Amino acid sequence: MNIQSYQSTFSAKEPDFNCNPVVIGLYGVSGCGKTFLLNQLKHKVGEEDFLFYDGSQAIEGIVPGGLEHFQKMEEQEQTMWRQRAIDDIGEECIEIGQAAIVAGHSMLWSEAEADALPVYTQNDLDVYSHILYLNVPAEVIAQRRAEDAAKDRPNLSVDQLRAWQQKEIKQLRALCRTHGILFLVLHQQANLDGISTLLHDFRVNTEEHNFFLAKRELDGVFEAGEDLPKTMLVIDADRTLAAEDTGALFWAAAHEKSPQMDGGNTLKALFSGPLGYSYTAFRQATLLYEETFDEKEFEDLCQQVSSRVTMYPEMVSLLQVVAEQEHIGVVVASSGLRRVWEKVLMREGLSRTVKIVSGGRLGDGFVVTAAVKTGLVAHLQDQGVHVWAFGDSPLDLGMLSKADEAIVVVGDERTRSKTMDAELMTAMNAYGLQARQAVLPSNALPRTNSKLPVVKLTDSGFLNDVLKGQSTHTGPQVHHVTDKNAAKLLATPMRNSAVAGPALREAHRQAGQYLAREFVAEIIGLESAPIQHVLGRPTSGYQLCREKQTTIVALMRGGEPMASGVNDVFPLAMFVHAKATNDLKIHHLDGQVTLILVDSVINTGKTIVDFVKHVRKLHATIRIVVISGVIQAQCVSGSNGGSLVQNIASYACIHIIGLRLSQTSFVGSRQTDTGNRLFNTTHLA
Repeated sequence: MNIQSYQSTFSAKEPDFNCNPVVIGLYGVSGCGKTFLLNQLKHKVGEEDFLFYDGSQAIEGIVPGGLEHFQKMEEQEQTMWRQRAIDDIGEECIEIGQAAIVAGHSMLWSEAEADALPVYTQNDLDVYSHILYLNVPAEVIAQRRAEDAAKDRPNLSVDQLRAWQQKEIKQLRALCRTHGILFLVLHQQANLDGISTLLHDFRVNTEEHNFFLAKRELDGVFEAGEDLPKTMLVIDADRTLAAEDTGALFWAAAHEKSPQMDGGNTLKALFSGPLGYSYTAFRQATLLYEETFDEKEFEDLCQQVSSRVTMYPEMVSLLQVVAEQEHIGVVVASSGLRRVWEKVLMREGLSRTVKIVSGGRLGDGFVVTAAVKTGLVAHLQDQGVHVWAFGDSPLDLGMLSKADEAIVVVGDERTRSKTMDAELMTAMNAYGLQARQAVLPSNALPRTNSKLPVVKLTDSGFLNDVLKGQSTHTGPQVHHVTDKNAAKLLATPMRNSAVAGPALREAHRQAGQYLAREFVAEIIGLESAPIQHVLGRPTSGYQLCREKQTTIVALMRGGEPMASGVNDVFPLAMFVHAKATNDLKIHHLDGQVTLILVDSVINTGKTIVDFVKHVRKLHATIRIVVISGVIQAQCVSGSNGGSLVQNIASYACIHIIGLRLSQTSFVGSRQTDTGNRLFNTTHLA
């Protein structure tokens, strides 16, 4: 690929839609209803924007002696007149400034050969911009041909008609990809309104107009009158936010459902063919989705695919921190499927703060190419926004080169782009790309050929670079249920001096269960999980979002019973005992998204402050949730937010949860120390 294609940008003005002729072929086996549909469309879409031609009538109008004489000509002479007819149509489109719809043939049946033979010309391939193929069931066509006494057609069987269709579709699909013509098979269920919408889209959607729509989508991310963020993260999706390629997953899932489909080879065949990764190729991919799946099928498959996508935990943590910053925005600019990534981000609780500029269906209005990504970065920079770009493949090199800061995401060696090393070297040596590489997952190997410096997304230094030394979040969020009846009941045995040992540990455990369900589940969110229904059939239940990537830390020894209660609710989470900060190691945090610190009592908050600072040195972006049975009110409230809140105010993504707040200062000794009461060691204190 030529890197200059990645670096191209577009004019911000709305383009001239008629700079090139749009000539749409309407093809299909004789008797499929092309002429009937052509007349319907003439009334439906009108003749203000479209010219309508019947191919046979166009030939009859220019051949001396008309169609009857044409049919007696030698093949070479017929080809000459066919070429002239389509050339005249193309020239008329340019002269008048309208699109054309032409009912024609690419094959006709030869009785001598007992087969369908090509009748298209090179001029057809040069003039047509789009071809629609009417794929009416062969049984229906056979009946129509038998009932149409006005036309003299060969008597063909249903099997012969079906073979003709299949041969013609296969040939046209290959020819169109070779010659840059957009191709779509219309099935019998296609309605007139849908075809009309399709034609209007074909008429206006040039590459320039496509970028105009993508740019408008980006502008629409921000409410009218709202100031743009000072910094914007523009992030690719497939193989950047996650290891998976959602397009390949989608077609593989479709193949599982309908084995006759090509599965994972569908998009690979398209993008490895003559069209490459051009605008036309991405438009053709959209038409493949339209051709193959109705809205419900597409939605169901997107849901299935999204459930198989797991975002990198480092990306999730970074986006959670950025979500709290007023001066930073995030846009996912993806060439993949918008609907899949909407579902993935919604599951991760990021859909409100992370916006998507992507396509996939005709209704999205545009496709995202390499040039579109680059143009969107330039558009943001033109408005004074500092842009960070994250991408993994050669398609992202344009936006990476254009961005103020560039991060090349390097995945596992088995799945990463095989051509990226060479393209990276070209971008660096010839076009001055300056970038760093983020290796995800962290145990993967970096790209050594490119010699890009390695950066860790969870390092405090990297986070400070992104935040530009600013932090506009509101500080830790404090949650408690002091005045709720449930909290009063749960707190009673915890405050009762007569309750100790196993009974008190059980009370703390129940409080941990309650706080986990009441607050943690709401803060972090849930995800569906397969379970077996009591009636014996598989169904879906729920678990904490990324439960396996959650670490519960029991601050010893008083926090262990309550932490066990939290673990009861989230059984897939890692459980760690920590008496001192150095008990918590980097391997407890790597690959994790949430850390839950649990202590029975928070008095001054010093222990929590020490642990938070320690964690942030190891992992700058992991979400931290602090849980306690009782919190001394002054450390989390007051005019300055309290000592605990003040001391960790500079860190993002922190929640503090308490069963209750108390005005009492908890300086326990002997009989009143919670740890001693929990484990019946008051006599040893």
